[in-house]
Amino acid sequence: MPASLIRLLVFMILLGVLVAVVQIGLIQLTFEKLGLSARSAFLLLFTSLVGSSINMPLFSVRAEAEPPPMDPALLAFLRRARLIVPGRTVVAVNVGGCVIPVAFSIYLMRHFPLTAYQILLATAVVAAVSYTFSRPIGRVGIGMPALIAPFTAAITATALGTESSAALAYVSGVLGVLIGADILHMADIRRTGAYVASIGGAGTFDGIFLTGLLAVLLT
Repeated sequence: MPASLIRLLVFMILLGVLVAVVQIGLIQLTFEKLGLSARSAFLLLFTSLVGSSINMPLFSVRAEAEPPPMDPALLAFLRRARLIVPGRTVVAVNVGGCVIPVAFSIYLMRHFPLTAYQILLATAVVAAVSYTFSRPIGRVGIGMPALIAPFTAAITATALGTESSAALAYVSGVLGVLIGADILHMADIRRTGAYVASIGGAGTFDGIFLTGLLAVLLT
């Protein structure tokens, strides 16, 4: 089966699962706490799903670890695309896992009565916990236990006693992981030996978008 057809089938299956989840109300319940309708929630999730396959290269750093072997044909293609340079790791930002969640966090900060103190304190707590529990993973990137950040964001937002705890949980979950697990560990990616380290990309850095959703669901 051609690789393009396989990717199309996988995309359609994921889209079907996404629609099913929205229909049963789980994601709708989550985004209702953030003031979004079911249609807006589906649009946000759909754009995030499409954007999860897009990585925007930012810069590259010298890799200190030996990278895994790569198929010569694929390596030749990536070199032509100027994405892979031998002995270096490309640091990129994932559209669906980072750009969209950060943009949505800014939207929430503008439309919910959150103070700068609440945002800074909750984000700092999540960032500190994320930094503590995240580790460089060889040939992959930076990883951490999946539920650590959502639980921390939900508990912190609830403890602050704000009426907009759901919005605060999402914002602090997204920004806290971005700062604590990704930015503060930027120097460690040299030791992973990964070809590409994508901030917010699945299987490399942390799933920032999912962290925000789970944090809201837990509040």
